[in-house]
Amino acid sequence: MKKLLALFLLLSILVGLLISSSQTYEQQSLVSTLQQWLPSEPGKTTLSKWEFSYWNRTISIEERGYYHFVEFLIRKAAHFFTFGCLALVIYWLLPKSKIRILLAALFTFVLACADELHQYFTGGRTATMQDVYLDTAGAVTFLLLLALIRFTSHLRKD
Repeated sequence: MKKLLALFLLLSILVGLLISSSQTYEQQSLVSTLQQWLPSEPGKTTLSKWEFSYWNRTISIEERGYYHFVEFLIRKAAHFFTFGCLALVIYWLLPKSKIRILLAALFTFVLACADELHQYFTGGRTATMQDVYLDTAGAVTFLLLLALIRFTSHLRKD
């Protein structure tokens, strides 16, 4: 039953990624929603100190405005957490072995590459290796946290 649940989660995440990658930026834009929910621009002073280089562009409040910057952070956090969860589900589905974590990270990396390739062929979207790196970082982080939790729980049993 647990494997069936994991398989359902895997398919749900993959379908969600496929749908998301098939939409243009305009279809996914959160800017108008953020304008409604955050009219006072909370955290603007702190966020104004942040700046990122992404796809040969500077991403900052100064360059893009408050709402586009917050949306950028949300979208990149979604990449990180989605692929982190994907890696855990893949790990759960793999047979127990010494290289299980490595295989889960590798499969997640391949899926991140496939997702970006799909975006390459979707109008109004860009495919970047930076997103693959971010997706893989999410996967590796979640898998390392899992390993740490398993290791500490194993130490407590002894």
